[in-house]
Amino acid sequence: MDEDCGDLQLYCTVLKQEGYEVQACRSYAEGAQCLERGTFDFVVICQGSRAFEGRALLEQVMTIDRHTPVLVLTRSVDMNCYLEAMQLGAVDYLEKPLPPEAILRIVETHLRPRAAAA
Repeated sequence: MDEDCGDLQLYCTVLKQEGYEVQACRSYAEGAQCLERGTFDFVVICQGSRAFEGRALLEQVMTIDRHTPVLVLTRSVDMNCYLEAMQLGAVDYLEKPLPPEAILRIVETHLRPRAAAA
């Protein structure tokens, strides 16, 4: 989920080129609806400010499946938001934009152990 269309398009393109099925959401409300309708192996929550707007989505993912890896990306890193995201269950909290190879490495790192356990 990303409200920044440029980042959203880049991440979707990169992941699709590597064979991942991607569901892109352009708002937090749309992201919440997607989480209610389906299951996901990995979730990326993007936000643009120091306020932790994606907190409700992270909590929703953790309520559905505590083992789903969630990456929080932000335009402005804030230590309090970082700590909160990690305490809620995020696998990482990073400043965006991420280069394509970084987003792929993160997704692959967290999906590989789940695939091996299945």
